[in-house]
Amino acid sequence: MLDNLKKILNEDQDPKAIEKITEKLDNLLMQGEEIGYIGVQKKPALTVFPDSIVMTNKRIIICKPKNLGLSMSFTDYDWQEIVAPMVKENLLGSEFSFVTKTDITETIDYIPKNQARKLYTFAKEQLELSKQSTLFSKFEAHVEEAEIVIDEAEIIPEVVVEEVTDFSSLIEQPKQLIATDDFKEEVAEVIAQNQEMAKENKSLNQLTKEELFEKLQNYKKLLDNGLILQGEYDALKNEIIKFL
Repeated sequence: MLDNLKKILNEDQDPKAIEKITEKLDNLLMQGEEIGYIGVQKKPALTVFPDSIVMTNKRIIICKPKNLGLSMSFTDYDWQEIVAPMVKENLLGSEFSFVTKTDITETIDYIPKNQARKLYTFAKEQLELSKQSTLFSKFEAHVEEAEIVIDEAEIIPEVVVEEVTDFSSLIEQPKQLIATDDFKEEVAEVIAQNQEMAKENKSLNQLTKEELFEKLQNYKKLLDNGLILQGEYDALKNEIIKFL
């Protein structure tokens, strides 16, 4: 914090005003929260108790003195609540303002132009960091959800194994299964699957033009659904075109 405050005091800030603000904020900062920049109101007339705006790595805090400076009113907004910062430069100072997601507008006027620009730059940087943090959190949530689905899919029901003492039963049982319709359907399904796998494993030069065109259509569907990248699709397409 001291390094940041030294930087602020080198930019035409009023040391007394900065000291008063930091003393008031000392017990309000959260764990890991650091002050990044402070903008102090500077009106043309003498202002004993100016308003100020404090930016930390977690939020924006509006500080307004009350009761002749004996107390201070604080209003804070997390970076996730803020839509966009704005700066309007006037002849005498600048207006720094921002709008929240709930359409609340906060404005501090008569901020020195250099300070207003610093506030704007710092706010833009924090909003970008907040956006990246939100996207990363969503990505982690999707990864965790995918891991849960995979874990559930890998659960194999426990099979009770019985000790076999009569091996003749193992020989007679298949004869009974072959005679059933269910077993015939299972065999037909396995044969169809094997034929399909054999078809997929055929090299491209062994496929007919209709089969090659069908493969190309399937790759296009994968691309449209975002399951493969454009480069992957182009490579697959070029391989098929050679045989058309």
